[in-house]
Amino acid sequence: MELSEQNVKKQRPVHLDLQTISFPATAIASILHRISGVIMLFAIGILLWLLNSTLTSAEGFASVQSLFDGFVMKFILWGILTALGYHLLGGIRHLVMDTGRWEELTSGVASAKATFALAAVLSVIAGIWVW
Repeated sequence: MELSEQNVKKQRPVHLDLQTISFPATAIASILHRISGVIMLFAIGILLWLLNSTLTSAEGFASVQSLFDGFVMKFILWGILTALGYHLLGGIRHLVMDTGRWEELTSGVASAKATFALAAVLSVIAGIWVW
């Protein structure tokens, strides 16, 4: 091995500590878009179960309606709406990027931060609507 190769190997970290790495806004936006998609996948199951329960009988409808009076169900519904809002905004952002816009570093970071801000606004609106 040459001397320069040995220096490179000594400077490399032994392991990556993800808690110390500072992710850029664009990476966080992409990761959150994937996470919100997974949340939406589970939300479909919850919402289909609720729909099925309401359509079986009048008692089923009343029981689901009484579920929505509790804090836990309202919190779950708020979480689903928040994930849906973020996933929608992130999807629009990715569609615009597919057209060749917002691919530069400055515009990509700006669009990611705008997505965060708009998602926060939608989350507050969803919270007001649910409660």
